[in-house]
Amino acid sequence: MATVVLVGTFDTKGMEYGWLRDRVGELGCEAVLVDAGIGEPEIEADVPAERVAEAAGASLETLRETGDRGAAVTAMGEGAAVVVAELLAAGRVDAVLAVGGSGGSSIAARAVRNLPIGLPKLIVSTMASGDVSPYVGAKDVTITYSVVDIAGINRVSRLILGNAAAAAAGMAKAHAERAATQAQGRPLIGASMFGVTTPAVNAAREQLEELGYEVLVFHATGAGGRALEGLVDSRLLAGVLDVTTTELADDLVGGVLSAGPERLTAAGRHGVPQVVAPGALDMVNFGPRDTVPERFEGRNLYVHNPTVTLMRTTPGEMAELGRRVAAKLAAAAGPTTLFVPLGGVSALDAPGMPFHDPKADQACFEALQGAGVDTVQLDMNINDPAFGRIMADRLHELITGVSK
Repeated sequence: MATVVLVGTFDTKGMEYGWLRDRVGELGCEAVLVDAGIGEPEIEADVPAERVAEAAGASLETLRETGDRGAAVTAMGEGAAVVVAELLAAGRVDAVLAVGGSGGSSIAARAVRNLPIGLPKLIVSTMASGDVSPYVGAKDVTITYSVVDIAGINRVSRLILGNAAAAAAGMAKAHAERAATQAQGRPLIGASMFGVTTPAVNAAREQLEELGYEVLVFHATGAGGRALEGLVDSRLLAGVLDVTTTELADDLVGGVLSAGPERLTAAGRHGVPQVVAPGALDMVNFGPRDTVPERFEGRNLYVHNPTVTLMRTTPGEMAELGRRVAAKLAAAAGPTTLFVPLGGVSALDAPGMPFHDPKADQACFEALQGAGVDTVQLDMNINDPAFGRIMADRLHELITGVSK
């Protein structure tokens, strides 16, 4: 029987969760109730609030006594994440369903943040009509607007919550069936790409597909980089082809496509084989030309299209980027090879192009030597088709341990 885990605050939403439990059961699924509230529960949970608080290293009694709602929401969210992970490891999660306001939605979002991509995650929230990025992040979280407040079962909430229960049950059954019957497919590779590194990634992708892999390409727009890191965290990838690390430049300088400081860390943290290049570190991204901050006037700016303006990174910025990449790769627990394109790190960094700056590139390349990892320097631009194919072959070697 497929299992739907119901995560919520049973001290304030017990009636609603009891109704959802019954509905999920009627739809042919087992319901596992996880109480993330700190008050007296209105219904009995399979995992009580005391256990959730303990999982976060907290005391339920102390959380009640302090009366700090923000601290309680944070702690119970952390605890719920631990509990759900334990249920997953025990084979008792095929979908997660949660309902609530801002606090309940925050707890639910934390509870599902580390779950694998592909495992159904559904939140019915009063906050879903606005910016939902804090709840969804870079994961496949489905979020539904509750229309009315989560305050009892009425004519409207019965429809919304009924749909949610049906959706969660249906997704849970499909997930359980996939887990039981799906044969192992081709090993998955995650690759990072930008318009100015597309030829390199396409060449590498074609080579990897010939070698028997399926390649998932992520556009390095901030969200793309976070999605790639999240997929690595989900342990679904056999290797990472990180050709395009440009989001690190936005994080350093203040562009609009940063993926955050954790970019380029997941593969190393989990020991996943990776090949990495300083792709498009020559540029920082902004919106239309008139949105570029005044402090950057006088810099080398290039209007890529009406909605994207690129700024060339300086020798000092390139040196710092090289140091940051080197530090991340030096910390990697798995097989890692760094590829250095001596002929330029993007299509705009080739001879005769607006961002061609050998001095800036050299500052980066010298700093990259501090990584102390296997390094391949090639006297070609990153978009030379051979560059991508060589990277692909090396990743295959790191994954299989067999030289091509």
